[in-house]
Amino acid sequence: MELREFPTPDPQGSEILVEVVACTLCGSDIHTLQGRRQEPVPTVLGHEILGRIAAFGPTAPRRDAAGRSLSLGDRVTWAIVASCGECFACRRSLPQKCERRVKYGHEALAPRRELTGGLAEHCLLAPGSAIFRVPDRLPDETACPANCATATVAGAIEAAGELAERSILILGCGMLGVTAAAWARALGCSNVIACDLDAHRRTLARSFGASDVVSPEELAACVLERTARHGVDAAIELTGSPDAFEAMNPMVRQGGTIVLVGATYPARPVLMNLEQVVRRCLTIRGLHNYAPRHLQAAIEFLDGHPEFPFPSLLSGWKPLESLVEELPGDPGRKNGLRLGVRPGLPR
Repeated sequence: MELREFPTPDPQGSEILVEVVACTLCGSDIHTLQGRRQEPVPTVLGHEILGRIAAFGPTAPRRDAAGRSLSLGDRVTWAIVASCGECFACRRSLPQKCERRVKYGHEALAPRRELTGGLAEHCLLAPGSAIFRVPDRLPDETACPANCATATVAGAIEAAGELAERSILILGCGMLGVTAAAWARALGCSNVIACDLDAHRRTLARSFGASDVVSPEELAACVLERTARHGVDAAIELTGSPDAFEAMNPMVRQGGTIVLVGATYPARPVLMNLEQVVRRCLTIRGLHNYAPRHLQAAIEFLDGHPEFPFPSLLSGWKPLESLVEELPGDPGRKNGLRLGVRPGLPR
């Protein structure tokens, strides 16, 4: 990590320049810094970003993706991928896989494309960015992770299917796991079973609506008891661990759904009996990133459910300059699940 200076760009065409208000470090950012996943370098990391509109390009949209007006100074967030809307993936409702995508916090430096990550004072939003105005009453601590963690959970919850009065298993109680527990509880899930190796994270999951929080050793007995031995209706896997997937698989009922989210770094292949997938009528869905509608749903969920203590998941705000000394290594999250960065914060 090093500090570099670039000229502040003037937005052209439909670009929008935002001043970065805050950025939270996602687990994938930490994995990149630790060498567990590869990104093109040099790059500006950070994709969980809040900003204020600093300048519009001449043809930039003056309404957000939900149809609300946009003005200078508005606090906004935007989808992790800017998409063209015309390519093979976009025409098949996978804008996050756009063939011409700009992925915030994941792009190598290029002329006029240096500022595409949140660990900077400004970010230049590319054409095709799904921008959303953030409600004033939503605190930065809650809103900042929306355009990765919360929006990804929105996609996972959608993929899980009907959840009211049903049972769900959530493997992994990091930021996504506790958010999934809260969302499932808000939808009226009768059993929200959350599993994690870490006792502190299990405690967090309880405060976010999990009805049962268990260690991996306790999981099978809990599922059998809570579901009258039928198995859960849906399971969301957020750890990426092959061991976790293999333990979870038999705990899903006939006709149930498995949603895979966490496997975003290399791991060993998993063992799966295809005959059992067929005979048990299982649905297995993979989710990587999300579509703009999921970010809209995420903002609406966070705004509509102040009862969940999302601000407590932030360990605190650090100035941008401090990251050179603190990373890579201990991300400084302590008992929180996110480290926050404010570019304008004095050291």
